[in-house]
Amino acid sequence: MSAYDALLLVSFGGPERPEDVAPFLENVTRGRGIPRERLANVVERYHHLGGRSPLNEQNRALVAALRADFAAHGIDLPLFFGNRNWRPFLADTVAEMREAGVRRALAFITSAYSSYSGCRQYLEDLARARAAVVDAPTIAPLRRFFNHPDFVDATTDCVRAAWERLRAALAADAPDAARLVFTAHSVPRAMAEGCAYERELRANAALVAERLGHDRWDLVWQSRSGPPQVPWLEPDVLDHVRTLRAARVPGVVIAPIGFLSDHVEVLYDLDVEARHLCDDLGIAMVRAATVGTHPSFVTCVRELVLERLHGAPPRSVGPLPPSPDVCPPDCCPVPARPAARPTPPEGAR
Repeated sequence: MSAYDALLLVSFGGPERPEDVAPFLENVTRGRGIPRERLANVVERYHHLGGRSPLNEQNRALVAALRADFAAHGIDLPLFFGNRNWRPFLADTVAEMREAGVRRALAFITSAYSSYSGCRQYLEDLARARAAVVDAPTIAPLRRFFNHPDFVDATTDCVRAAWERLRAALAADAPDAARLVFTAHSVPRAMAEGCAYERELRANAALVAERLGHDRWDLVWQSRSGPPQVPWLEPDVLDHVRTLRAARVPGVVIAPIGFLSDHVEVLYDLDVEARHLCDDLGIAMVRAATVGTHPSFVTCVRELVLERLHGAPPRSVGPLPPSPDVCPPDCCPVPARPAARPTPPEGAR
């Protein structure tokens, strides 16, 4: 284990006090020319949810779960936590790691799927953070884990629990007509065409549906944030719910498989907007939990670390191969049009 001496959890970040919401959003969107009215609309979403994001708290819970799991399995790696867009900022955490004597760290990036905003942009963030710290430790990111068996197990458990709740809420014959609706953060089509994002999500959705013995499922998108003239992945989850209502679908499980935790985009876009729409249309809706600190997800992270510590073969399930340890130079390229880059409140995880 001497090859690495720490694990850094890298995430998007989010405000934890009402007075931090506007500065956080200004930091996220700096240099992008986002109209102030759009930012004001997002600020209102945060205030609707108490003027804070739960993301930092959820990441601290994951760090605590990993620390306990590592101790139970004899993995002696201190854990650190740093964000792209809010405190604790990555550069500050890298400086903290240097002061603690860390020389060569692994990094777990809280994004399961491949895309510019969920993969390469984090690599750029890490490089900038290291450049800002004199004598910074080296940092080697762990691979993408969308099809790691334990991650898929955790996802399946979350969707299964939601499906059972929906079945209990519907009339005896209605579950046969209900649908699984998998969601992920929409991205510009130009970004999606340059990476495996949509392909990976579709493979996981099909795998989870197959495990549940359910062939009525859809993959749709949420949380679009770009200018209207730029094409993004569609259909939007709200438009799709209206389509299902027209087809007399009695109920839906909405499963945000593109996200790891119940942060603002899940809580507002699904638990507020999608739920209100389903209530208005008379469609029963159950939202599946994200993996959060599910024991199988914690096991997934531990196994990713052990792959790098001991050179164990990467495990995967489904039709796609495991992601490589080191991203090739042409993976997840920068979108061709700068204006098409997404500016979600808490990123595409």
